[in-house]
Order: sequence, then C-alpha cells, then structure tokens
Amino acid sequence: MFRSLFIYLSKAAWARSIVTHWKFAWRAASRFVAGERLEDAIQTVHTLNRKNINATLDHLGEHTTNIDESLRATQDILAILEGIAQSGVRSNVSIKLTQIGLALSVDVCRENLKRILECAKATGNYVRIDMEASECVDATLNLLRDMRDEFDNVGTVIQAYLYRSEGDVRQLIQECTSIRLCKGAYKEPAEIAYPKKADVDASFDRLAQIMMDGALASGCPALSENGYIPPRPALATHDASRVQKAVAYAEKIGLPKNSIEFQMLYGIRRGLQESLAKQGYPVRVYVPYGTEWYPYYVRRLAERPANLWFFISNFFRK
Repeated sequence: MFRSLFIYLSKAAWARSIVTHWKFAWRAASRFVAGERLEDAIQTVHTLNRKNINATLDHLGEHTTNIDESLRATQDILAILEGIAQSGVRSNVSIKLTQIGLALSVDVCRENLKRILECAKATGNYVRIDMEASECVDATLNLLRDMRDEFDNVGTVIQAYLYRSEGDVRQLIQECTSIRLCKGAYKEPAEIAYPKKADVDASFDRLAQIMMDGALASGCPALSENGYIPPRPALATHDASRVQKAVAYAEKIGLPKNSIEFQMLYGIRRGLQESLAKQGYPVRVYVPYGTEWYPYYVRRLAERPANLWFFISNFFRK
C-alpha cells in the first residue's frame, strides 16, 4: 500500500507541481541527487573517487514524448561522456532507453543509442542500459543485442524479481555481456514477478551465483584500470545480507575481488560502500543529477520508510 502510493505520486503531475515548489524538498532530495547541473555531478564523482569509489552518471529523465525531447536527452548524455573525458573522473554512464525515444520509435531509439555508443567508444568509456518496467524488457534486450554486434562497451541490467530473469541471465552470460543485477523497482503483477521479498532475495542470490560462475568460466574479466569498464558481474544492492552471501560465494569459488563489483545508489548505505572499497572490492555509486529529480526521489521514498522520515524531518527544519 505504502509503496504503491509513492509510485503513483512519482508519476502524478499535480503532486510534482506542489512538491517541487517546496524549498525543503530539494534540500531533502539532495541527499540522493548530486545536483541539477553536470558540473555538480562531476564534483560529486571527484569526492567519491577520493574514497576509491567509482561512479556511473545518470542524467535524470525518462519517457520522452517527442523526437525533439529524445534528441535533447541524447545530447545531454553525450555531454556527460565528454565531461568525464575532460575531468578525468572514474565514471561511466547509465541511460534509459525510454529517455532516448524507445516509446516513440525503435528506429529513433536505435539511432540515438548508436550515437551514444560511438561517443563512448571514442572516449574509451562504457554505457549501461538500465532496465525499465516489464513491458520494456524484450525491446531493451533486442536493442542491446543489435548494438553488441558493433560495440563491446555496453551492458544492461536484469531485475531479480522477474520470473524470466534466470533465462535472461544465462543467455547474456553466453553472449559475454556485462550484467548489473538488481532486485527491481517497478510495481509488477504476481503473474510475472515474485510478490514476496523472501522470494526476490532468493532469486537475487541465485542469479548472483550464476553470474559469478560465468565470470570464473570466462577468465575473470576485471575492472579496468581507469574505472570505466566494470567487471561482468555487478551486484546492485544495499542489502547487507545479499552482499555477505555474494562475498562468501566469491571466496568459495576463488573469484578475484576485482572481478566482481558492488553497486549502490548515491546517498544510501555510505558506510557499506566505503567498507567494501577498503576491503578491495570495486564499488560503483549511481550518481543521478538533473532537473527531473522529483520522480526519482519519490521512488526512493517508496523503497524505504526511513527515507520518508528523512523527508519529514526536513519539512520541519527551519
């Protein structure tokens, strides 16, 4: 009920109009969003890098409604790649295909995606295609495979709560594709996704082990020296139990530390991020920025009640 309400609010124009005019709302959101400008985000990445933590930059926005918007979004992503190259920060880029036109036209999206990957290749960087709601999965994987025929600097995300994900993971491993595994953040029906947290956790652990086995079988590709190219298994979780199980399994099978990456969101579980980095594991923080921070922030409220109390505390702060 709580989660469904906040997912609804993240999409509601009336709620967005009200909340974004509250000064304290941005003060609260800034814990999870690096700023509205690329320069702000680059500075945040510099700070993370000094702690031996890498980043993936994301210009917030999704579901563009016309071709001009998709072209502007594409240009924003190209600017990120250029900004990374100029600043020397250890970061790659995450994108959403609906942001660059997937809902408008597969051909438009393909053209924009190719421009992004060409720029990433020219700068030696890497692009992670985020996974969105279930209706986007097939189109996302199809476009990924189209691009993989020409580019090897691209990977994707698989969501553990979908029943189909084990089959997708096994196929992507055979194709030598880098995967970020997350639990899943969209509201999906029980017909296609595990409704219970315990089942999602079990699926996450199972898929993480399959990914680590795949990395070992393929010679343990490691994090690149410049921090751009991640290991093929990237585990995106703030759940300490999931992290502990993954670490134990990696040690059991002899997977080197630099051949598995832990990924977390900016502003969440900072202590765990820094602890893993000090232990020698690659850690990458997802750093979002941009003016479209409202829906992203409200989804963070939906995920953890503690985030809501943080928001409420800012409401009463002078």
